Amino acid sequence: MEILNFRTIIEQDEMGYFVASAPAIPGCHSQGKTYEEALINIQEAIELCLEVAQELPWYRESIDFFRGTSMRFLGIATVPVSYRKTRHVKTLTV
Repeated sequence: MEILNFRTIIEQDEMGYFVASAPAIPGCHSQGKTYEEALINIQEAIELCLEVAQELPWYRESIDFFRGTSMRFLGIATVPVSYRKTRHVKTLTV
């Protein structure tokens, strides 16, 4: 059995749930009430996605098995950006 490592992203939503995704695997997401539960659930989701990939060649080809192997993760930052909403009025020319 081969051990594969997939990076996951875990965020906390407005309801307090932890939402996890594996960017290298399209559609691979899960959640949990705690951070630890989200990690367990995304691991299971990854395993299930890999099982599906064994049956569906087109899905297997969409998985990036090598994503990030040469890169080192440094962190995520929130970047404040000024944004002014403008109201656009459309005019109808007849």
